[in-house]
Amino acid sequence: MLVKIHKTPEGQIIAAVCDKDLIGKKFSEGKIQLDLTTDFYKGEKMNEEDIGDLLRNAYIVNLVGEKSVALGIKENIIEEKHIIRIDNIPHAEAVNAEE
Repeated sequence: MLVKIHKTPEGQIIAAVCDKDLIGKKFSEGKIQLDLTTDFYKGEKMNEEDIGDLLRNAYIVNLVGEKSVALGIKENIIEEKHIIRIDNIPHAEAVNAEE
């Protein structure tokens, strides 16, 4: 999985996590598009434990792909019912209200 860390103007972490094999691709379904060609997702490879730590401490989490979304579920960041699929690619976003 690849992770790109962004920050809000207030310094809060926005974590974009994407399955490596999806980078550089676009997916669409109806009027919804998932564009993984931009720099938003082009981050660095991280291990699952470090990504889990990041997800638990991020203000906003953006997950794309089977592995990334599964990790979000495992870390209790997202629930299955909040996952959408765009051209059968899972995508989920979460905001840490405790931040």
